[in-house]
Amino acid sequence: MSRQIFLIDGQSFYASVEKAAHPEYRDNPVAVGDPTRMNGIILAACPIAKSRGVTTASRVGEALARCPELIVIRPRMQTYIQVSLLITKIFESYTDLVEPYSIDEQFLDVTGSIKAFGSPYEMAKAIQNHVLLSTGVWSRVGIGPTKILAKMATDNYAKKMPEGVFELTFEKLESTLWKLPVHHMFMVASAMTRHFTRMGLSCIGDIARMEFGEFKRRMRREMGKQSDIQAGYYWQTARGIDPSPVVSGIRHQLKSVSHGKALRWSLYRHLKDIEVVLLELVLEVCQRTRRHNYMGSVVSVSAAETDGERSTWFSRQTTLPQPTSLTHEVATAAHKLFKEHWSGLPLSNLSISLSQLTDDSVIQLTLFEDRSLAYRKEQVIDGIKNRYGSDAIMRASSLLEAGVARERAEQIGGHYR
Repeated sequence: MSRQIFLIDGQSFYASVEKAAHPEYRDNPVAVGDPTRMNGIILAACPIAKSRGVTTASRVGEALARCPELIVIRPRMQTYIQVSLLITKIFESYTDLVEPYSIDEQFLDVTGSIKAFGSPYEMAKAIQNHVLLSTGVWSRVGIGPTKILAKMATDNYAKKMPEGVFELTFEKLESTLWKLPVHHMFMVASAMTRHFTRMGLSCIGDIARMEFGEFKRRMRREMGKQSDIQAGYYWQTARGIDPSPVVSGIRHQLKSVSHGKALRWSLYRHLKDIEVVLLELVLEVCQRTRRHNYMGSVVSVSAAETDGERSTWFSRQTTLPQPTSLTHEVATAAHKLFKEHWSGLPLSNLSISLSQLTDDSVIQLTLFEDRSLAYRKEQVIDGIKNRYGSDAIMRASSLLEAGVARERAEQIGGHYR
């Protein structure tokens, strides 16, 4: 028996959550963004708003110009996360194989649950209704024997159908998916579309019907020998081949911990101001690393510089004498790296990364510092922040005008909670 995989997507997720919270806006165009920033972007728009020309990633000012009656609601990221977790719990009442793909998309392997809930279509409708009644979010369900087909079924068909459910099987590929333009294939953006067009491949079926050897040769002529891995990926995707399982939860070992901040370059011209943000980023990276019980051996600093006319960018790394997640050790290395490679232009972006992670159950001791005591002190501070919020304890430097930690404490992922 072939697998039965669902990819379930929440329609206009942020906007749907807000409309559920504001029933008085049911028949109004609603978008999620910062209404006080005309240059800010629209994060989500409800179907009514989209029908009136409002698009995701457009500027708030542009959206209001197209749709003057648009209601713009400031994002509440913590609420969206909580609703997403509730939806996960609903899915887990149908199958224990639930894999989050993004905040509004999740894979389900329902192969073992079909007998209990009927056909895949009947099960999809039951889940749709369950989620809608519980959260107010309408879901679209793509069904397929592989994850990649379930995803393309959602994106290309379920999202465009009133009932919001579409099953894409291997038997249907030639009459459905293969007829679509190549840019409708998963992970094919504008640059790859241009490559395929130059290769004479305009439809997904043009790739799927070709022998792999011939497709690989064409890819090499177009993109060079380094394209062999890409050739294998796209050829299999066109045919719906994807052996990867649905893995419950998000269970992967961290390879690095990083944190960055986009900056108003006009405010970060001087080292004393940049140092404030650099320390705040290091504090966040080290706290996250300790939260996952890791230490890192490599510190990386990346920065974008501009004065409005000239722009440059650098990324440098250094290996530490011993693995660490102690703030002062990482900050010293990051500060040295930054000073060595900063050209002096104002900063528009700064990020810090800690990689080559190892378990922190064993700490390397030194002759001149009690590192074990330093870890215990930082862990106590972590505990206070975890319980009372990240702004419960702050460095005095974060109270300076250059500091961004206070503002970040009110946000999740750069958006307000």
